[in-house]
Amino acid sequence: MSRYQFSSQARRDLYGILDYIAEDNLRASERVRLAIMRAIGRLADRPGIGHWRPDLTDRPLRFWSVMGRYTIVYRGDRPIEVVRIFGPGRDIASLLK
Repeated sequence: MSRYQFSSQARRDLYGILDYIAEDNLRASERVRLAIMRAIGRLADRPGIGHWRPDLTDRPLRFWSVMGRYTIVYRGDRPIEVVRIFGPGRDIASLLK
């Protein structure tokens, strides 16, 4: 069994972030991809390390920041489910409704 899974929206989020960065800098896009995937692996190993954010949603979701710019939103069961991945400047509360 996989340690984590992506919602279809999280997969679109990730590809959108990486494609946007790759337009200007392919190496930076790869660094971001590796950082996000390492973080997801860490979350899969220890699902409880993410933070609850009742100010953003009343759903049972956890949040984890990557590189101070990207936010992974996930369900903390095993395997974890990555629900969304947000880049900087996104209105997370509105997008999670």
